[in-house]
Amino acid sequence: MICIEYGLVLLTIIFGYFGYLFWNVLIQRKQFEWIPSAPRLPIIGALLEFGGNSETLTDLSRLLDNDQKMTYFEIGLTRFIISQNYDFLEFVLSSNEILEKSPFYNIVRSWLATGLITSSGTKWRKHRKIITPAFHFSILERFIEIFDSNSRTLIRKLQNISLKDPIFLDPYISAMSLDIICESAMGLNTNSQNHQNQEYVNAVKNYCRIAADRVFSLWKHHDFGFKLSLDYWRARKCLQVLHSFTNNVIVTRKREFRRNDGTRKMFFLDVLLNATVDGQPLTHEEIREEVDTFMFAGHDTVSSSICFTLYLLARYPEVQELVRDEQNDIFGKNTESKTTYRDLQQMKYLEMVIKESLRLYPPVPLIGRKITKDIQYKEHCIPKGTILGLFIYGINRDPDFFEKPHEFLPERFLEQNTNAKYPFSYIPFSAGPRNCIGQKFAMLEMKCAIGKIVRNFQLISNGKERLLANELTLKFLNGLQLKLKSCT
Repeated sequence: MICIEYGLVLLTIIFGYFGYLFWNVLIQRKQFEWIPSAPRLPIIGALLEFGGNSETLTDLSRLLDNDQKMTYFEIGLTRFIISQNYDFLEFVLSSNEILEKSPFYNIVRSWLATGLITSSGTKWRKHRKIITPAFHFSILERFIEIFDSNSRTLIRKLQNISLKDPIFLDPYISAMSLDIICESAMGLNTNSQNHQNQEYVNAVKNYCRIAADRVFSLWKHHDFGFKLSLDYWRARKCLQVLHSFTNNVIVTRKREFRRNDGTRKMFFLDVLLNATVDGQPLTHEEIREEVDTFMFAGHDTVSSSICFTLYLLARYPEVQELVRDEQNDIFGKNTESKTTYRDLQQMKYLEMVIKESLRLYPPVPLIGRKITKDIQYKEHCIPKGTILGLFIYGINRDPDFFEKPHEFLPERFLEQNTNAKYPFSYIPFSAGPRNCIGQKFAMLEMKCAIGKIVRNFQLISNGKERLLANELTLKFLNGLQLKLKSCT
């Protein structure tokens, strides 16, 4: 009898607690009446408005198809504002108060922990300050030789396979990008292009797919439900590979590490090994989470961006020829010429092509923030706890800022055509205090690799549209398949 009474008391407390939470949601819902609202059902809210990874961009574009280019929705007890409204994006991204990443980033914390992408507050500020010098142009310039040598390895790989039929390029691009990030940032030659680290490449791909699938899953989004799924065990297996790889990189570099005497290259990992916070060196775990973060950001996003640019060049042969003409003006007919920093600075047209590709296919199409205290936006109060989604894919294709927004027009990035009045209308690398710290690194790598590919091969499309998937980074759902024809 006593047990029954205790049980009733416990149930009363539980129902009372959740009743309070739902009542709180109903009260606060009035604070969002100024924003168009997505359809919702009891408890699950707007969850049914979202399909799988391949439908995310379409779903968000549909929900934001209103005059304000914003929408409010709920999933369970969580409140969301998703926006591609220029004023709102500028307000959020330029703020020094709205810096907390959304809880969706918790999905990758088992991999990236609290590295630069996922951390906030004091830790983020201190680590950002430590890492920023590693991306100074004088340091990046030293790594052009690494970009070039690994790009040449890619070309040799492609030349040694049969080019009679279309091939899937993304595995080759991914392996090259992994070699570049390991060698230039960590000082370690991993030979991924010789299939020595395919397990790591596959682990990155599979973990990102699992994490992206959790975002709009009612069951797997929360850790409790996720741990009851097969994907949990698949993710654990991926993490074993990912963390083992990173730990080996750090241990190897520590053995070779000597303090920079001004003549040796200063690698990203060297910066971390040299760094101190409040007089104390970074722990192994702190180093690993920053290395994991950079391996993800510098490998997966760059390889994805290269693939999208090659896809567009194949679909627009007239643009491809202009890129090849520029390459020939710089290098002549010698397809094996080494690329220098000066050469990359001369690739003005290729840079416009890459920028236009990033506009159409930003590597991270949606980013999130969390409101940690009540924030005043214009005449509205956004309450603490609200999750903000900033739809980069949408603002980059907004007809208010880009004429013929869905067309591939590199010339829109000619200096006289750029819209300096609205800098937050083009944000493939985000913007403001939490912008992408490695965007210059990425641009140099992309120019080097794409330029060398175009000098050696004609890219030919099969004419079919490729389906997209949002797997933390934007990717082709079924890979990038193109036909190559040798230019030599």
